[in-house]
Amino acid sequence: MLIPIPLAAKLSTYSVMPRPTARAALILACFPLVAVFGQTPAAPAADKAFTLEEAIALALKKNFDLQVQGYAVSSAKDAVAVQEAVSDPTLTASARRAVSQSASTTSRLDGTASTGPRSDSTTMSVGATLPKIAATNGTVSINTNVSRSATNSLNSLVNPAFTNGISANISQPLMNGAGRHMATVALTRAKLGLNIASITYKSRVLTVISDTENAYYNLVAARETLRIRQLTLDYNQKLLEENQARRTTGVATDLDVLSADYGVANARRGVVQAVQSVRDTEDRLLNIINLPEFDTKVGSVSFAEYNEGTPNFATSYKKAREYYPDTLSTEEAIKQLQLDLETARRNQMPDLNLTAALGYTARSTNAGYGDAMSNLPNDHGNNWSLGLNYSMPWGQHAEKARYRTAQSNLLSRKAQLEQLEQALLVNVRTSVRAVDSNVTAVEIASKATELAARQYEQQKARYDAGLSTSRLVLLAQDDLENARFQELSARLALRRAVAELHRLEGSSIERFKVQLPQ
Repeated sequence: MLIPIPLAAKLSTYSVMPRPTARAALILACFPLVAVFGQTPAAPAADKAFTLEEAIALALKKNFDLQVQGYAVSSAKDAVAVQEAVSDPTLTASARRAVSQSASTTSRLDGTASTGPRSDSTTMSVGATLPKIAATNGTVSINTNVSRSATNSLNSLVNPAFTNGISANISQPLMNGAGRHMATVALTRAKLGLNIASITYKSRVLTVISDTENAYYNLVAARETLRIRQLTLDYNQKLLEENQARRTTGVATDLDVLSADYGVANARRGVVQAVQSVRDTEDRLLNIINLPEFDTKVGSVSFAEYNEGTPNFATSYKKAREYYPDTLSTEEAIKQLQLDLETARRNQMPDLNLTAALGYTARSTNAGYGDAMSNLPNDHGNNWSLGLNYSMPWGQHAEKARYRTAQSNLLSRKAQLEQLEQALLVNVRTSVRAVDSNVTAVEIASKATELAARQYEQQKARYDAGLSTSRLVLLAQDDLENARFQELSARLALRRAVAELHRLEGSSIERFKVQLPQ
């Protein structure tokens, strides 16, 4: 957990809470939130600090982009399930009865006399299509059936006739579509798609964390700006009162009073603008963490002290190469395109399919279904077939074009990966340097603030002793205010640089103990 601490020990009352003035009191209300990802936010309460961990926990729980990407991950999982279902056997069953009655006899061969030929048949069948053979991409189906047929023809030797049969059919591609690649390519591609969706989800998590950090730090800076503006207003108001009192004794002139009055007006304008900035940054933070009530005021916020030391480029870049989502998802996409290229290459071959069928039919009997089924193993007829089917489009122009397209897509994505890796290298170097330089900038700005504060105190003491003018006091006050803003700007830049470096490294997830969905 990050512990709120003052921005600088050199500055008394240097915190992100504004002074209790009428204007600044508008941002003092606060509410409790949870720091554990996945819990439900608590009801608002007064005088409670709002930590960065709590803001990130809420953002990860309720962010719209993550909700949308979560659906994409679920869809990718279902796509894998769809392809895995291809290996499930398909069961079939059917029952059919047919009756045919002719109006009259038209031939002596019908074997009927006074009425026309009549047939009555019932057929029941059960079958299964087995999963594709993974090694060859062939298919096998098995079917068995029993039937009963009756007729009024005197020529029928067995009436009614009960029969039973079983058959097996094989279809095996020998060229285009043959082999393990073609049998498993769809499933492999779907699994890669799931990996890409999961990596993209991780990328969105890192982005949400980074956006939340920046919004949180912007609010810290906005509130600290308000505090500095309020300090300036208080100093200028006090100087105005002193000049007014001195004018009554003849020590100060009307110009001194007018100069101090202008300083008060200018400082008041700064406070009004700072209050507006605080409200705007609060709304942006509430929007990111997706709280429905924008009238809710965020509680006290603060910078975390940076104590991680100077980052090492080699270490940071190694982490980024291993965990940066954009390069990882592109590598998975390249694997998909390699599958597409191999599929396109195989599709240039002609279609040559082997088909085979073998069946046995039991001897017909009029004793019933049981005898028909018992006759099959010992007393049966048989049939078989074997065939080759060949086809090839003339010139294979379409398939050759698809192959060239697959090559171009793969080369394009590889070039994109090289571009991402180069950009990642530059971004990590830039972020490491930004953290290093801003650490130094904070130290220098802190000393500059201390110096400006002492110069102001010295100038104010000279003014109180009658050895200086209010103009010089106002200039010293401006210098102190600028020094404080410079220190605040340096601290804000440092936190932003650290957040960006952690995003590139992918270490924000571990840093804030985020549990990604499996």
